Amino acid sequence: MAEETKAPSAGSSHGDSRPERSGPPRGPRPGGGPGGPREGGGRKFFRRKKVCKFCVEKIEAVNYKDVRLLAQFVAESGKITPRRLTGVCTPHQRRLSRAIKQARNIALLPFAGRAQ
Repeated sequence: MAEETKAPSAGSSHGDSRPERSGPPRGPRPGGGPGGPREGGGRKFFRRKKVCKFCVEKIEAVNYKDVRLLAQFVAESGKITPRRLTGVCTPHQRRLSRAIKQARNIALLPFAGRAQ
């Protein structure tokens, strides 16, 4: 057989500092079914639509003195939990954050969580 000369590929040059990728091809990423998490196959996860707790229970005023209610919307670190995690509607989230801040100022709720 005749010797074959390998021409440099169009995408690489001698000045390129990135090494050529060699070795076995990577498999699917963890957490995905066959073909990856976005493609078909595997189990589908159904996420329930979150509903506002205040709208469902018809709570109009969010009281800063109701520490048990407010504590449900504060993370262990002391941060106010965002709407996308709690499912609270925008007007109630505004009232909730105002009430949490008032409760923090009069020391009903902590500003920060426990130190680790």
